Amino acid sequence: MKKGLLFLLGLIVFLNISNAQSETSKQEYKSSSLQELVENTKIVAILPFKANVTYKRMPKGATVESLKEEEAKLTTSLQDGMLTYLLRKSDNYTVKFQDVNRTNALLKKAGIYDDIDAVLADSVCKILGVDAIIKSTWNYEKTGSEAGAIVMALAVGVNKGVGSGALTLQLYGAKDGELAWRFYKEMNESAFSSASELMERMMRKVGRNFPFEKK
Repeated sequence: MKKGLLFLLGLIVFLNISNAQSETSKQEYKSSSLQELVENTKIVAILPFKANVTYKRMPKGATVESLKEEEAKLTTSLQDGMLTYLLRKSDNYTVKFQDVNRTNALLKKAGIYDDIDAVLADSVCKILGVDAIIKSTWNYEKTGSEAGAIVMALAVGVNKGVGSGALTLQLYGAKDGELAWRFYKEMNESAFSSASELMERMMRKVGRNFPFEKK
């Protein structure tokens, strides 16, 4: 009985340490013009996410079409999740954020919603009527069984990651359209992460690295 308990406690500690170690990779780039951009920016638009989802082993019944549908849902749900997070903490930032419904409507009206990368960043800013835009990419590989992770969470209280992802945020200004800031972070996704919960975790990882955070 004691051996079983010790093994269980050891497993919990190991899983928690493994999860923490897998989320240590972070990279940040700041251009020489970033400070000027921050000082002169009043409104920022959050573009639809570029979401790429892959599976280590495709689940039963999954198709290329269903994978594309999952990516399409993440494109707007993560975009909306980021705006919700930033609005909740708006007192912490020096700028205001454009409503994503307006952003998407303007992109569609201009005919560039499905091919934003083909348009220069300063032109996108002009279309949206903002001082800067945030482009985001979420690359996610589902590596484990969600059912198995839920059983683990219910049995021993460990919310084990079932996927590995990488978040990339890029900031461009309307003045020259050049990349002013880039943030890259790797992390795991737990079995219970909705898009909003996942974005909450992402933005907490970004933390004080976010350029518009009040000092």
